[in-house]
Parts: sequence; C-alpha cells; structure tokens
Amino acid sequence: MANTIRASIIGASGYTGGELLRLLLMHPQVQVKSVSSEKNKGMRVTSVHPNLRAITELEFVEAAKIDSNVDVLFLCTPHGASVKLVEQYLQSGVKIIDLSADFRLHNAADYPVWYGHEHPHPELLKKFVYGMPELHREEIRKAHYVASPGCLATSAILALAPVVAAGLVDTGHLVVDAKIGSSAGGARADASTHHPERAGTVRAYKPTGHRHTGEIEQELSALIHGKKVNVSLSPHAIELVRGIFSTAHCFLVKQGLKDVDLWKTYRSFYKESPFIRLVKEKEGIHRYPEPKLVMGTNFCDIGFELDWHAPRLVVMSAIDNLVKGSGGQAIQSMNLMCGLDEKTGLWIPGMHPV
Repeated sequence: MANTIRASIIGASGYTGGELLRLLLMHPQVQVKSVSSEKNKGMRVTSVHPNLRAITELEFVEAAKIDSNVDVLFLCTPHGASVKLVEQYLQSGVKIIDLSADFRLHNAADYPVWYGHEHPHPELLKKFVYGMPELHREEIRKAHYVASPGCLATSAILALAPVVAAGLVDTGHLVVDAKIGSSAGGARADASTHHPERAGTVRAYKPTGHRHTGEIEQELSALIHGKKVNVSLSPHAIELVRGIFSTAHCFLVKQGLKDVDLWKTYRSFYKESPFIRLVKEKEGIHRYPEPKLVMGTNFCDIGFELDWHAPRLVVMSAIDNLVKGSGGQAIQSMNLMCGLDEKTGLWIPGMHPV
C-alpha cells in the first residue's frame, strides 16, 4: 500500500472546496493537513460545511499560513487568484492541482478571447497538464502540475471525444445545449441564486461565448491532430442544485451508421475509463443519462440516439458538477499522480431515490 498522501486546500470554504474536502476526508490514503479561507479564518470547518460534523475538527487558516509541507496542494481559488499563488510553490516540490481556470488553456492568446484579459504568466502554461484522466491519463501520471477542467467542459468533452476522434461527425458544426444546477454559481449569493428567482426557472445565462467553449475546442481539436473544431455551447440555469445535463447535436459525415457502430466507438475509446458509464436502455424511465442518478458520484453517464429523420447524432451526458465536474475529477488526477488506482476514494454509487 502506498504511503499516506498529505494534502492541503487553499480556498476550502466554497462549494468546490467543501466537496473536495468531503471526498479527501473519506479517502483511505489521504491526510488533510490544513484548509484555508480568508473570510472564515479561525472558524471550524463545520461552521461552513455542517455536513462534515463529527468527520473533522479542522479549522480554517489564512492562505499565508497554509501547511505547504505536503504532497499535494489543491487550489480552489477564484479565477485569477491561482496564478498569483502558484509561483511561490513552484520551487517547493509540492504537486499542485488547480481547480480554477488559470492554467486550463494551453495558448496564452486564448485568455483574452475567453476570459477578457491577458494571462499574467504565459510561461507557466506549459507546465500544467489538462486534468482529464479519460484523455490524458499517462500525462497526468507523470505530471507535477495539473489544471483541473471546468464542469461544463467536462460534460461536453466526454460526450463528444469518441465520435470526434473517430471522424464520425462534422467538427465544424457541433452544438451543445447544457442544463446546469445552481451550485455551479458558487456559494456567494446573488440575484441569480436567490430562491424566488431561481425556483421554477429555465434561464439561458450565456447562450453564446461561454468561457468553457475554449477548453472544449482545445481538447477536441487535439484529438484530430490540431484541426480546428468549432463548438457552439449554450448553458441554461435550471431548478437543480447539483448536476449538468448536456445534449450535443452532431451532424454525421459518415452515412449508414448503426447503434452497434456507436457502441463499439464509445466502448473502445473508454475501455480503460472506469468512471464512464454508457446508458442506453430500450425501456423504462431511465433509458438515458440523468444528473439525479450520478449525484454525489464521480461518474459520467453517456447516452446517444441516432436521428432517423436527419443525418444527426444526439449525445447526452450527465455529471455531478461538484464531483466529476470539480473535486472528484481533481482527486482522480491526484490518485494517478501519486501512483494509486484512479478509483481510490471515489468508487461510490449514487443514491436512489433522492
């Protein structure tokens, strides 16, 4: 058995940091040394994350006092903050997993396009591996620095990667319609998360130009040797706390495809990916993926349907945005970086009913 992995979290008071902490505390080979929160320093973790009562006696410290004498340091800070922190830890030897967007894009020129600002340290981008094990498993095993993907990007990339890599669809015209829960907006309340405004709604909040589009195009393009992939992403906020349901509309370039061909494509691509489940039943109410059924888990459920009326393939994916879309995927990368089975501490089923 591997030695105990010592870990600290900078920025552990939000939903992402809290979910990461929950999973790390239950990981059989991890010891959480310290967690930070500027706003809540000196307070018990359970005052912010009451679900962890009786699980931990940790208290929040300020980031300057985080225990960095650890094996893995997780950064759960807002976009733009991680890049300011990373430099001071680069020489320490600690492995870093950044859950912000600061190092997800490889090309510095993409940051003004998708984030509206120049990257302050473009020389650091090449140090980070994009932390999606299903696409970069071997790179992550060898990595010292990992940039964990965005939640919407995760749901779209995992749905589309096999058919893009196989050359089955028109990569100049991919459309992703995503429905996402309120926890993706973070723990800080505003009008969009206020219950009377959120309840009963389906709200298009970024129908064009969503920043995760850059990640999706980057990763799918890499699967076809850098050929440009064009993705149209339109997310919608819905009355759900956890979960993302993405529907990808793909237009076929190869005619005569049958279900069996798609089964083979997806099974072959994900044959070494334990957290991918293919869901396509012939009857019953759970014929296709549903966010509710992956809640609290690191699974990504993927289903598909060929359109008999038009040359179109519809691919559906469901994830928990706080687990597979965030903390769970980061731990999956940590497991690989530390020589563990990637399922360690994450191989848990969802609850049903919820």
